[in-house]
This record gives sequence, C-alpha cells and structure tokens, in this order.
Amino acid sequence: MDELVPPPRLVAPTTSVRASFLAGEQADQLADGLDAGRLEEAHRDFGAFIAQRRGVRRRWGVPCTTFWYVSGENYLGTLILRHRLTPELTEVGGHVGYHVVTPWRRRGHATRMLAAGLVECRRLGLRRVLLTCAAGNEPSRRVIIANGGVHDGRIRGEDRYWITLDEAGRDR
Repeated sequence: MDELVPPPRLVAPTTSVRASFLAGEQADQLADGLDAGRLEEAHRDFGAFIAQRRGVRRRWGVPCTTFWYVSGENYLGTLILRHRLTPELTEVGGHVGYHVVTPWRRRGHATRMLAAGLVECRRLGLRRVLLTCAAGNEPSRRVIIANGGVHDGRIRGEDRYWITLDEAGRDR
C-alpha cells in the first residue's frame, strides 16, 4: 500500500484538489464507459462546482453532506452522508454512499473512508446506519462488513447492511 502524506481524511469539497479530482473522475468515466459530460461544469468553473457541493444540501428528499477523501493535493474519492432515510433510501441507497476513484482503488482507502464517515454519522447523532450495495459488488460488501456491517437481506437487487454505532466510537 502506498503511504500518503498527510494521511487521507474527509474534508468538505475543496478547490485545492482540482487537478486530481478531474483526473480521477475522468478515469472513472473512461473505465465505466460513460460520457465525461458531467464533468463539463467542473472544468468550466471549479469554484462554482465546489460551492454547489459544500455544506448541507437537500438530495433524495433528505439533508445530505458531501465529503471528499483527500491527502494533500490528492483526491481519492467521495462520501455522501444522508442525514436520515426515506422509504426509498431504506430500500436502495441507505445513509452512506461512497466511491474511490479508479487510480486509488484496491489500497484499502474505501474501508478507511467509510470508517471516517461513520465518525461523521455519530456526530449527527445517528446510532444505526444503513448501507446498501448491488448484490454483485463484492468489493463494497467487504468494505461494509469490515466496518461492522450486518447483512439484513436483499431488496430490489441491493444487499442491505446495518452498522450499529456506539458512543465510544467502536462500531458493532
């Protein structure tokens, strides 16, 4: 595993990682065979792009906070924290969504990023957190289980996992 200095941490979206954000997200688009058009706004005005992602925003019908996982000028991925669940999010989506960009995958970053995200969940007062992943997404399943996820069945092709958070910061 590459040691990053400083160690990666969750931060609010920031302009300080512009180059690595654009490179990482573009690599994801290419790897997934998707149109990179969603990055046009970021290329055009990164400051405005960031401003739209900072703070608590309403998405999926609930308050959400976006975090970026960064080390210095290196953008590694994104974590979205949904402050509460709707009936739809209870089936697909859950409280937390995350991804590590292609250049930084398979190095343990997703596991550590989710662990940091659980700290943020605790700060919001959540005591039990739902995560879902596609039934065939073995890497995500391993990340969730490594962070204390307990399988709770499958709905609409998504496996559901609950993580119980205790006040001392040790998850069960």
